[in-house]
Amino acid sequence: MSHPQRTLDLRALHQSVLDTPDLPVATSVFWVHHGTRLAGGDVTYLNQYVLVRIGRAFGACSFEPGQLDPGICADLSGKPLADLLRAPAPVRLAALDAYLGHARPHSEDPRAERVALPYGTPEERAVARDRAIAGLLPEPDGRRIALIGVVNPLVAAIRERGGRCLPCDLNLRRTQWGDPVNPDMEEVLAEADAVVATGMTLGNGTFDRILERCRERDLPLVLYAQSGSAVARAFLGSGVTAVSAEPFPFSQFSAEPTHLYRYREGTRE
Repeated sequence: MSHPQRTLDLRALHQSVLDTPDLPVATSVFWVHHGTRLAGGDVTYLNQYVLVRIGRAFGACSFEPGQLDPGICADLSGKPLADLLRAPAPVRLAALDAYLGHARPHSEDPRAERVALPYGTPEERAVARDRAIAGLLPEPDGRRIALIGVVNPLVAAIRERGGRCLPCDLNLRRTQWGDPVNPDMEEVLAEADAVVATGMTLGNGTFDRILERCRERDLPLVLYAQSGSAVARAFLGSGVTAVSAEPFPFSQFSAEPTHLYRYREGTRE
C-alpha cells in the first residue's frame, strides 16, 4: 500500500483500508485496565487499552476513562473488520492497527531494527525502553524537545542525551523532578526543535495536528507507539521521521525479555 509523501493523514489511511475488498474478521476484541507506579515516583499511571486481534496481530489503542463501555468487546468480537472501522475512535484505531500489523508484522519488516528489552524490574525495563526511544532523536544535544505524552523515564532519557525537554500532557501536572507540564500542545509545538509524541495521539484526535505542525515547521517527529504501533509505521517518511513500535503484549506486562522495533526515515526495504 503506497501513499503520497506528505499528504497522508489518519482519515485517508482509515479510508484506504475501509475501501479494501475482502477485509478479514476480528477474531477477538478485549480491554485491559492497568495501573503502574514506578519506584521513586509519585505518579500512578492509569491506562486503559482496547485491543483487537486479527490473524497474527494484535492492535491496540489507549482510551480515556468513560470513553468506551467494556460491553463493546462482546458486541464486536467475531465481527467483520469493516464493522470495527465504523466503531468509536479507539476501536477504529485498534482495528486499523491490527489489520496493518497482520498484513506486515514488525518482525518481518526489513526496515525494522529489533531492540531487546531486558529481563528485569518495571523500572529497569522502562529505562531501557525509553533510552531506545530517545536514541531515535537526531542530535538532541542543546535542542528543545517537545514530549507530548509524559513518561518520567523518557524525560530522563532525553536529558541524558543533552536535550531540553518540553513536557506536555493533559493529565500530568509535574514531572517526577517537579518540572511543570504544559497542557497546551500548540505552545510546545511552536517552541520545539523536535517532537516526540506517544501513540496515544493517534487515538485521541491530536495526531493530525501534530503532524501538520511538524510538516509546516520541518521538525523531526518521533512516535513512540504502543497504541497504534503499525499505524505509526505507516506515516514513516510522510511527516514522521522515526518510530519506536511496541506491539502487544507491552513491556510493562512482563518481566521477561521482549522486543520493540525501531524505524528511521530513509531506511530501505
